[in-house]
Amino acid sequence: MKIVKYLGIGALIVGVLFAAAYFVKSNSKSPITYKTEQPFKMTIEEKSVATGKVIPEDEVAIKPQISGIIGEILVEEGDELQAGDLIAKITVVPNEQALNTAKGRVSNAEISLRNAKIEYNRNKELFDKGVISAQEFNNIELTYNQAKQELANAQSDLQIIREGSAGGSRTANTNVKATISGTVLEIPVKIGDQVIESNNFNDGTTIASIADLSKMIFEGLVDEAEVGKLEVGSPLKISFGAIPNKEFDGTLKFVAPKWNEEEETASGVIQFRIEADILIEDGYFIRAGYSANAALVLDKKENVLAIKEALLQFDKETEEPYVEVQTGEQEFERREVETGISDGINIEIISGLSENDRVKVWNKTEPLKNNK
Repeated sequence: MKIVKYLGIGALIVGVLFAAAYFVKSNSKSPITYKTEQPFKMTIEEKSVATGKVIPEDEVAIKPQISGIIGEILVEEGDELQAGDLIAKITVVPNEQALNTAKGRVSNAEISLRNAKIEYNRNKELFDKGVISAQEFNNIELTYNQAKQELANAQSDLQIIREGSAGGSRTANTNVKATISGTVLEIPVKIGDQVIESNNFNDGTTIASIADLSKMIFEGLVDEAEVGKLEVGSPLKISFGAIPNKEFDGTLKFVAPKWNEEEETASGVIQFRIEADILIEDGYFIRAGYSANAALVLDKKENVLAIKEALLQFDKETEEPYVEVQTGEQEFERREVETGISDGINIEIISGLSENDRVKVWNKTEPLKNNK
């Protein structure tokens, strides 16, 4: 009986060990069946996207030649103008102090002229009688002529202060005209506004801004980590938020040689200003100030071995990249790889893989099952 008892206990122990081994083996298998992908040859472009806006290549601010008050505005924003077209008319408001000074100068010139004329007439009679010499009379005549010229100058200055111009040039000064052909972008003044002339001490009041909208440029910012890779003359693609699903060709024309403090982001990243010419296709109207993005090619390699960047894994300690390569049915080994440029989706593999290798899609997720 004891032998039978011992045999039963032994059989039970063997069964438990067998069940445990089966359970461990079953749980050692991955619950996910991993797929694999092969490396492939392709051309990879490393790009950078610069954010910015569109501005006219040539924008001119029209300033008045004389101070005064806007009496009439003859154009509206969006109007097409030719050089010389009339924009606005200015009504001159004389400065009281300058006006009084000019009036006083005229009065003094009239007094001087009257005295000079009396002296001239008296000495002319003496000269005609041969009492004084010709040289003495010439000096008196010169003084008389200078007095007449001084009065004419004083009267002209008074007219300029009162009306804005003297003689036939009045219209040129009080009428504000376009200096270039283009579109009126902005009229920051209205009738009745006081304006100041442009001079050596003041920029003057802008009456209107005019630009040729057929010649637009992209102006944007590029991080310092990428600006060193840019080359003037490189092609780029420009897209506008206002024109979806359309890209325009452009050419990089300028990279700022110096960082500007105003171009530093809130995070402290140093950025540099760039400019690019835009090729505007027929049928499209680009408005000044459109927000835009420019895609610039920083580096390009053709016919290189590549994989999807999502297949890369990184060592937790060294942060070096590696992949898992299939060695058997759902069996993989780790392999270190050297990478090159990336376009954000695919990445160049310099060494560590061949086209025949099959790389584990390690980040595969199983679809959720609905529990009923």
